[in-house]
Amino acid sequence: MNILAILCVRNEGAFLMDWLAHHKACGFADFLVFSNDCQDGSDDMLDALAADGHLTHVRNDGPYDKGGIQFTALKMAAKMDVVKSADWILPIDVDEFVNIHVGDGTVSDLMAALPQATAITLTWRLFGNDGQVRFVDAPPTQTFTRAAPQVMHWPWRAAMFKTLYRNDGTYRKPGVHRPRDTVEDRLPDARWFDGEGRELDEQFKTRRIFSNFGRSNYALAQLNHYPLGTMESYVLKADRGRAVHSEDLLGLDYWVERNWNTEEDTSIHRMSERSKMARQGLAIPRIQTLHDQAVEWRKRRFDTLMQQEPYRALFGRLLMTPTSRPVPEKAAQFMVRYANLARQQAQ
Repeated sequence: MNILAILCVRNEGAFLMDWLAHHKACGFADFLVFSNDCQDGSDDMLDALAADGHLTHVRNDGPYDKGGIQFTALKMAAKMDVVKSADWILPIDVDEFVNIHVGDGTVSDLMAALPQATAITLTWRLFGNDGQVRFVDAPPTQTFTRAAPQVMHWPWRAAMFKTLYRNDGTYRKPGVHRPRDTVEDRLPDARWFDGEGRELDEQFKTRRIFSNFGRSNYALAQLNHYPLGTMESYVLKADRGRAVHSEDLLGLDYWVERNWNTEEDTSIHRMSERSKMARQGLAIPRIQTLHDQAVEWRKRRFDTLMQQEPYRALFGRLLMTPTSRPVPEKAAQFMVRYANLARQQAQ
């Protein structure tokens, strides 16, 4: 069974190998990856992986349709053979990791648990920053283990999902959260189920993008979502811009709404050994060098941004936000360091 993941990236080379290895371990057989305007060598990494047969890479450097970068990429994807030939499809982001709780943790195990499903909603479980300041070269699944509670009443965005769906002709195009362009006479045969194993009603077949909140949605599967990263990484995310709403600037509102550290969740760690083995299978020539270069680019880019007042101010606010729980002495040290950098630049 050909299970395809569709991904869009910009300047995410430091995370790409861990993401790809994890999802190979989960049973995804194919990957379609769009890159746009990369400065960290992500596009070169993807070219190398594509040449070795691990994925399909498309450079999507613009111009973009009115819907933005990700919508443009998915519109292109709908016309590609790799999408048309897939049995199941999941559009997903690089800060999202599929976490299946049944069987051995593979997509096939999830499908076996829901044999009648033609679409399965994978609801976000938000993982917070937990006071992590410095970027580290490690899988997000290992770095961040504090998450939102299983039952959420606010915000509604915490219940948003991505859709794993059978490519049986019911939907003509992949979408960011759900498949689009419905073939009406096929809808009666569509059966949607959530990550708890409940069959969903008709509205999910055509328009819903978030699960019903106020109850658990994770018994069979969840989508671990790491939207913030470390404070340094969040500053780089603000610099990069959003894939869907590129005109929206990231600030404290986005941070506070997603910085949930209520419960520990390490359930995804059972995939760690298999992910390590999958990453070994990706050890093609130059790939580690390109990864290391992407890591160094992130460090240099952060230092560059700290010489600009808007980003230095954002970093300072992150350090002092109560939900971030930084060590006050450490926060002060960071701000003195980057204030000195700004002073040197001004001179």
